[in-house]
Amino acid sequence: MAKLWGGRFEGKTDRLVEQLGESVSFDARLAPWDIRGSIAHARMLGTCGIITKSDSAKIISGLNAIGKTITAGKFTFDPAMEDVHSNIEAALVKRIGAAGKRLHTGRSRNDQIALDLRLWMRDQIDAIDERLRDLQRAIVTFADKHVDVILPGCTHLQHAQPVLFAHHLLAYFDMFARDRQRFAELRKRVNVCPLGSAAMAGTPYPIDRKMVAAELDFNGVTTNSMDAVSDRDNAIEFCSHASTTMMHLSRMCEELVLWSTQEYAYIEIGDAFTTGSSIMPQKKNPDVAELVRGKTGRVYGDLNALLVLMKGLPLTYNRDLQEDKEPVFDASDTLQLCLVVTAKMIPSIRVNRARMKEACRDGFLEATDLADFLAERGVPFREAHGIVGKLVLYCTKHKKRLPELSVEELRTFSKVFDANALTAIELDAMLRRRDQPGGTAPRRVKAALKRAKKSL
Repeated sequence: MAKLWGGRFEGKTDRLVEQLGESVSFDARLAPWDIRGSIAHARMLGTCGIITKSDSAKIISGLNAIGKTITAGKFTFDPAMEDVHSNIEAALVKRIGAAGKRLHTGRSRNDQIALDLRLWMRDQIDAIDERLRDLQRAIVTFADKHVDVILPGCTHLQHAQPVLFAHHLLAYFDMFARDRQRFAELRKRVNVCPLGSAAMAGTPYPIDRKMVAAELDFNGVTTNSMDAVSDRDNAIEFCSHASTTMMHLSRMCEELVLWSTQEYAYIEIGDAFTTGSSIMPQKKNPDVAELVRGKTGRVYGDLNALLVLMKGLPLTYNRDLQEDKEPVFDASDTLQLCLVVTAKMIPSIRVNRARMKEACRDGFLEATDLADFLAERGVPFREAHGIVGKLVLYCTKHKKRLPELSVEELRTFSKVFDANALTAIELDAMLRRRDQPGGTAPRRVKAALKRAKKSL
């Protein structure tokens, strides 16, 4: 096959080079955005008198028709034409004739693909925000149904202090809220139009870049043509934010996996989101949570691929940038799938309230409150900490729990202890005492739930 563009070449392209260089097998998914950008470009060319209004109208009509064919799944993409842009342009020329050859006036595939990616990414960010909101809603609904459930809060996977289960769940609500903020901030940076930068130096045609930007709902135009065609910061940021969100999903799914073990037995995940074993009939494996956890590494890989791709590229466009699309497509697809399936999984979970509360009996969760009891009565906290540490050691040796100690036993360690100490380390009392903004006191958690609902 002869070279696609221009008369510079006499020889044919090696078939292996065609195989190496084609991108339409994956960038065909950009077709709707490519057509949208081309329609805006064609309308501007006609308005500015760069091409006739008649040719502009023919191009727009032809592109709309091709778009419908693509939407209907009846368009055949030819790998020999390399990419989505060339396929659509060739189809346009075939459909409307010579007028179609004027579409590419004043632009290059370099600024064209930069435009397509921004248009596509903007829509993906909107879709991700909706899926994150759905996940947050599932968390809030689930937390609201279990607002009175208590479980051991942990540090280092060791029992630390009692917390409300709803408080624990709302920690993930806040994580996903930050994810939404990050994507929203990225959208502002994405929403700048690069079309008109042409190959890398701009164009001599009297184009109206602001007209194109306005039609495509961009907030403005890029300010440097060289940066515009070679910038992939938005793709890197997109994969970075996707990686952070996947990390949050993975942390949550890790806890679901742990909590569903026989050792914890805090929860049981619904049948629709678990699988059996090919050999062990008794198994109910939390495969969905494990798969989300596993796919996190995949999205990390997408981010790393882009960082490595970009690290050595001189200005401006280099063909290496063809490799930017698959990682960002994969990151978007993987993230959105994981968000949807996790949001659907949460309502299927059955909570073992009794087991969670029983678990609060282990691990000396009352220790900090006993130390606080002493500190509030004038004992320096470090000294109080040491006293309660000795109490824990005493209980360990005598196989007792702190609430099982008598006041007399407590007073052998400090005369400051009295009967109020045992009241202070009741579960409900310990929760109520955490009555600061952000704390696990029931009234604070209920207020947090109310704010969360309002934010959604």
